[in-house]
Amino acid sequence: MKNILLVTLNAKYIHASLGLRYLYANLAELQSDAAIREFTIKTRPIDIVESLLEEEPSIIGFGIYIWNIEETYAVIAQLKIVAPHIKVIVGGPEVSYETESHPIRQLADYIVTGAADLSFYQLCKDILDRCAPVEPIVRSKPVKLEQLAMPYQYYNNDDLAHRLIYVEASRGCPFKCEFCLSALDKTSYPFDLDTFLNEMENLYQRGARHFKFVDRTFNLKVANSLKILDFFLDKLAIAPDDPVFLHFEVIPDHLPEKLKDALVKFPAGTLQFEVGIQTFNSDVQQLISRKQSNDKSKQNLMWLRQNTQAHIHADLIFGLPGETFESFASSFNELYACQPHEIQVGILKRLKGSPIIRHTDEFQLRFNPLPPYNILSNRDVSFHDLQQMNRFARYWDMLGNSGRFTHSLPMLIDDNPFDRFMQLTDWLFEQTGQTHQINLKRLFELLMGVNTLFKKISHEQFLSALHKDYEKTKLKGHLKPATVANSQSQPSHKNRSARQLRHLA
Repeated sequence: MKNILLVTLNAKYIHASLGLRYLYANLAELQSDAAIREFTIKTRPIDIVESLLEEEPSIIGFGIYIWNIEETYAVIAQLKIVAPHIKVIVGGPEVSYETESHPIRQLADYIVTGAADLSFYQLCKDILDRCAPVEPIVRSKPVKLEQLAMPYQYYNNDDLAHRLIYVEASRGCPFKCEFCLSALDKTSYPFDLDTFLNEMENLYQRGARHFKFVDRTFNLKVANSLKILDFFLDKLAIAPDDPVFLHFEVIPDHLPEKLKDALVKFPAGTLQFEVGIQTFNSDVQQLISRKQSNDKSKQNLMWLRQNTQAHIHADLIFGLPGETFESFASSFNELYACQPHEIQVGILKRLKGSPIIRHTDEFQLRFNPLPPYNILSNRDVSFHDLQQMNRFARYWDMLGNSGRFTHSLPMLIDDNPFDRFMQLTDWLFEQTGQTHQINLKRLFELLMGVNTLFKKISHEQFLSALHKDYEKTKLKGHLKPATVANSQSQPSHKNRSARQLRHLA
């Protein structure tokens, strides 16, 4: 039985909450009477309530994000019906801005805004000491990183064996891109590097091999980046048969020679870079306060692809103010030419507090009122356009990003990737009427009939390429042309590591 429960609903089991572990690490004398409890958004809210009540807590703190707000709301709503005496505290990016108008304010006893590493402890202490604040919104003061106890020892052995281990060498971001909450940060603050690397050493010695850095700008301060990379290169040199896997978010136009020299040393399957391009439209970049050299970004992407074995995951955002269908198509084609392994086509979301809303009237931004607050239309992009792009993004993830169609896809998109894949998108949706739960074998069989769409493709050569891709999947049975009836088969649950192995192959 624990008096304080720290709770969140993760998107998937493999995710382990770094935020909860920071809260737990900084609970001081209250830590012995506290526990972390993680669930997934697939778990029924009523079952979560039952599990929490079995521990008879006095306080439950929930970490709330854009991906779990609906499910967490359902949990808290039921919890407050059956156990109104339990004090519910919520915090996280989803409730840190526009707090007064957030629906969850009607349910929670307290909302802690901002970095709650220390303010959550003080609030719990005040509640237990019966001197809780009257005001339900507790605004956290800025936290100095040297004041924080580190959270990494609270990843347990099961976490290390089966889940992603999130780490951060710095907090904040110096850039002001208006679609992002980090635009509200003043700058980026690094943790003491010796302390951080000591924590990484401890994790490594305990068996951690998969490190996902949540830093917004890993390569901002190159001297620190190099020391972190050297730390992991030493591990690879000592145990090449027991490699680490590192995920970094990097600034695309900042790749000095010293950093390049380090990156070429990493073997295949050990590095993944998430590269935020978002748009190559310079007018849109200026409009949303995004500083980015497009030429350098393209050069660096090509250099990474040609000279390193890093897996490159590049992001674009559709629906930005000032971006037209045609200009986005141009950005997609330019990015495709840089040959990243994956292009993530994202749809603009209105993160609460993000400055993007200053363009609402001029560009007629219309956002979904429900999570994930995705844009539904704007001055230059219709609702139909957005629906098309949602389908495009989903099919591109299935075909372009999955690594399963490396022989056949280039023949389909030829020298005009965006327009050709949009044609394929419309055709696939006509055939299936769906974007999810399309069985992989059925997808292959659907593509056998794509000659009705692209009549100039050599059907014989395309089928040969498609069969090569099919053989790589090791699916059983022979391919046969698909019928038009909608598929009701179950989706694939392959994880990203498996996807990357296909790219490497």
